[in-house]
Amino acid sequence: MSLTVESVTTQEEACRLPSFDSNVAWEIGNIIRTNAQQNFTRPVVVYIAHANSSQLLFFATSGPGTLPDNMHWVKRKEAVVLRWGCSTMLMRLRLQARAKTLQELYEMSDPSIYAVHGGGFPVKVKGVEGAVGVIVVSGLTQEDDHAVIVDGIKEYLAKNP
Repeated sequence: MSLTVESVTTQEEACRLPSFDSNVAWEIGNIIRTNAQQNFTRPVVVYIAHANSSQLLFFATSGPGTLPDNMHWVKRKEAVVLRWGCSTMLMRLRLQARAKTLQELYEMSDPSIYAVHGGGFPVKVKGVEGAVGVIVVSGLTQEDDHAVIVDGIKEYLAKNP
């Protein structure tokens, strides 16, 4: 499936949670980790934190072989989600539609701080404005980093409507 601004916007809306706390983060994190282990040979980092405090709620690798560079990507993707309140994939597609880079559109957007590559996703709760958390996956292609998060949230929601 080819991702578009519209399809990713729809994904984000479909992935709104009924609530969010450390138990929810733990369940979603484990789903994402398990799915990454089952569907990919490359290891990933799975990172989930509160949006307002960056308090870490879940952190795991899917297996041996991740590198310190993965955490650099995690923090840069997290920065995009927290600043603009949308997934890194949505921001990437919006920029592509405008034929602009993040640095061209936002002159102060330092590429060492922000990464507009799929794999950063806002945690949103029904009835709550803005993101309450952030989920980041690093280690696969940007499309797969994004997809493993969306699939994990949807699996969680199927079990916890």
